[in-house]
Amino acid sequence: MSDTTTTRARAWALTRRDGVVLGFTDHDRDLGFDGIVFRAGTGMTARAIVAGTGLAVDNTEAAGALADAGLTEGDILAGRYDAAALTVWEVDWTDPDQRRVLFRGALGEITRAGGAFKAELRGLTEPLAATGGRVFGALCPAVLGDAACGFDLDASGYGQEAALSAVAEEGAVLDIPLIPEFAADWFVDGVVRFLTGAAEGLSAVVRREERPGDGLRLHLWTAPGVAPAPGDTIRLTAGCDKRFETCRIKFANTLNFRGFPHVPREDWLMATPRLGDANSGGSLTDG
Repeated sequence: MSDTTTTRARAWALTRRDGVVLGFTDHDRDLGFDGIVFRAGTGMTARAIVAGTGLAVDNTEAAGALADAGLTEGDILAGRYDAAALTVWEVDWTDPDQRRVLFRGALGEITRAGGAFKAELRGLTEPLAATGGRVFGALCPAVLGDAACGFDLDASGYGQEAALSAVAEEGAVLDIPLIPEFAADWFVDGVVRFLTGAAEGLSAVVRREERPGDGLRLHLWTAPGVAPAPGDTIRLTAGCDKRFETCRIKFANTLNFRGFPHVPREDWLMATPRLGDANSGGSLTDG
């Protein structure tokens, strides 16, 4: 990149998990390179990039007004920018081919107030701070349907599409027509995915079920960031409470169970032999 300082600008390319790419620049005119149009006038700014040596985590912050048509408060509330990939360039606006990467990473925590937002930028070394290893416990740590679980959620009897008949509590309570072929509480701990409407692409977890009359009422743990509306289509998937019995009976997937159902419970650590108890030294599961 040239030594000129009066023709330098910054450009941000933001890639959401759904594949949408947005470009921003602090220059007073739009810039274009790598097939991306970097729009001016968005109010996007960033603090100085902090780059350390070694494996230190490089963090900085971006701020801006919710002024760009592609960057809306509703999308932020819906979580569509959570962990979005971000690349920041310093570019010569007279010759965009002359540029260098200042930062590459992802968005972290996003806060908003008064029509503006602030987003933490997390560098590529951020995952190195995450705790690794497995947790040994009675419950399965896998997510139903992921690579570790291996269960096919498209299998017959484990998913159902339906149209919302009513919505309450800003989307935290959903009503759909009763699906009699599924047993009670079949979808508890399962996932609701919104296929159409304002909440399209979002998902939430079912906390509990109710069956008032000829309907099925789903109480979610949290409402989606954007409230759905009656008539929107959802897809329900069966729930898993991570227990070995559920894996065996409901899903017939015991070969992929990742928990340790015979690990002694915490109360076992406090147990002491008593006269008359069957302290045979055998397995806890002995009949």
